[in-house]
Amino acid sequence: MSETRKLTEQLIEIRSITPVDGGCQEVLAQRLSRLGFSIEYLNFEDVSNLWAVAGDSGPLFAFVGHTDVVPPGSSELWSSDPFIPTLKNGLLFGRGAADMKASLAAMITAIERFLSQNTLNFKLAYMVTSDEEGDAINGIRRVMEEFRSRNTKIDYCLVGEPSSSNSLGDTIKIGRRGSLNGKLKLIGIKGHVAYPHLAKNPIHMAAPILGELVEEVWDDGNEHFPPTSFQISNIRGGVGVTNVIPNSVEVEFNFRYSTESNDKSLKDRVTQIIEKFTSSYSLDWSLSGKPFLTQHPNLINLVSSSVEQVVGTKPTLSTAGGTSDGRFVAPTGAEVVELGPLNETIHKIDECVLLEDIEKLSEIYEKILIALNEKENK
Repeated sequence: MSETRKLTEQLIEIRSITPVDGGCQEVLAQRLSRLGFSIEYLNFEDVSNLWAVAGDSGPLFAFVGHTDVVPPGSSELWSSDPFIPTLKNGLLFGRGAADMKASLAAMITAIERFLSQNTLNFKLAYMVTSDEEGDAINGIRRVMEEFRSRNTKIDYCLVGEPSSSNSLGDTIKIGRRGSLNGKLKLIGIKGHVAYPHLAKNPIHMAAPILGELVEEVWDDGNEHFPPTSFQISNIRGGVGVTNVIPNSVEVEFNFRYSTESNDKSLKDRVTQIIEKFTSSYSLDWSLSGKPFLTQHPNLINLVSSSVEQVVGTKPTLSTAGGTSDGRFVAPTGAEVVELGPLNETIHKIDECVLLEDIEKLSEIYEKILIALNEKENK
């Protein structure tokens, strides 16, 4: 059994359901400590964060990832125990196999092989959190706040999120859309449905507002991002009977927005639309992350070339999908690229990763390190 597979399976066996790390970071830290990395735990509240770094000079390259996983749901729905790594037909099954314990293991074994044959010409770091799948408040976000106070700056950041679509390395992420959440409460007057003139139905009030929000063209996107998307995720109203007009209705919605928009402009436009119809409302916002885009070609070229050397094809550059911890690193000026295994089964029952992809991914990561080392030696 290869070292990459062995470590992947060891990590899958740990029930690290967000925000619990469960000991994953200790396993990773032990491997890195043996290589001469300095180890630091930056823990905030119930979240574990590991920062390991080697090298004294040159740009700082950081592998970034997360040890936490989403809950597996009922294990009875899985074909095997979600926390017992199981190999079937070339696929390694287990919660976190693709998102993202295979990447964490591949990074470690790539570092081990690289350092056994090379002298570092740059600073190499490994940063992981147990708070990516959950609130993402005390994870990489807090670590980056700490780094700003220390004046620690990451130059290159490779996030191991499962970026691939149909085959390993066919897609790398060079940015992500922003994510903005809204919670709207429309206030009416409760009453009997037979006497609507004595009440004010907030659900009726909501209908034209939501219709206009849904039909609004927020922007047209650009060459890197699709147009901004508005989606209603939850509507709550009524008291559960058919003869009562409710006092209020709550609507939750989300924007996935491009660099053509910003959170302030979206908030202002939503408010303008609502106030065309009513002033009896409350509106709360939460910003999950701003959009980012890596435009400098250094890291993109290193990653693309390394992928092509291993799998034989050049990857597509994409900004599609959800958010990632890259959104907390990019605003510091770092070049951020995401590369990991196939994302087809992430968060699903019977999450799995191709065994051969684990080995190839480790090889790609190693080639990236070699290429950067050669670049810094010139």
